[in-house]
Amino acid sequence: MARANLDDLLAFVAVARERSFTKAAAKLGLSQSALSHTIRGLETRIGIRLLNRSTRSVAPTQAGERLLQSIGPKFDDIDAELASLSELREKPAGMVRITTAEHAAQTILWPKLARFLPDYPDIKVEIVIDYGLTDIVAERYDAGVRLGEQVAKDMIAVRIGNDMRIAVVGAPSYLARRPAPISPQDLVGHSCINLRLPTHGGLLAWEFEKAGRELKVHVDGQLVFNAGSQILNACRLGFGLAYLPDDMVAPDLIDGSLIQVLEDWCAPFQGYHLYYPSRRQSSPAFNLVVEALRIRG
Repeated sequence: MARANLDDLLAFVAVARERSFTKAAAKLGLSQSALSHTIRGLETRIGIRLLNRSTRSVAPTQAGERLLQSIGPKFDDIDAELASLSELREKPAGMVRITTAEHAAQTILWPKLARFLPDYPDIKVEIVIDYGLTDIVAERYDAGVRLGEQVAKDMIAVRIGNDMRIAVVGAPSYLARRPAPISPQDLVGHSCINLRLPTHGGLLAWEFEKAGRELKVHVDGQLVFNAGSQILNACRLGFGLAYLPDDMVAPDLIDGSLIQVLEDWCAPFQGYHLYYPSRRQSSPAFNLVVEALRIRG
């Protein structure tokens, strides 16, 4: 295959995956006009339209999707092989991309990576905060972080955090106005601060368990956020009850800024796991990051 054809296919894969000429051009280091010309030339040579274009979006045609699924993984394998050659270097090198939720990034990923990275200056790590349970294969992440029960069975899962508990908390000023809930059903009469999940566009249901009985409660309130830190700030100001990891609110419980309720209904559950495809060809840099994050004992 001529080098020009290979470059054109790489350009097509970038546009098809990014769904954007702007993003693909930035990634490839090309101008948008040059990239557009390259794609038009490829379509002309093979006689098939590969991309549907509009003023707002770009998406593969049926033929384009077929080509993407065929050649995309092959280019990924080549990238992985090239990355694996870093083991021949004196120091491992390469980029590791991880998608995670804010809480895991703040409490687990960053503290561990802050200790690890100074010893490996040629390893780069990109952490993307996302509550959407991203498809890491489609979005070309090296790994993702989820709670143990959320990891798909076909993924390799590495435990990186201890078991967790949720705490339902409220500010003294809020609980002075309303009686504290005794059971999850009592939350119906309370103002609760919701978390919106982008996966389905819905609000997180508050889950409880006691003596083998499980309950899910869909709460209501004046505020909805898409990040735990925002929920915590609003809760401190007395806007309602919050449903957050207990380690996130521990300092507030100690100093009395917040009060915990429904503690007997908040059972422990599996903590965070790093996960990645079982067929993934791991580079030395990736393996070192995994070992740095892995929980010991």
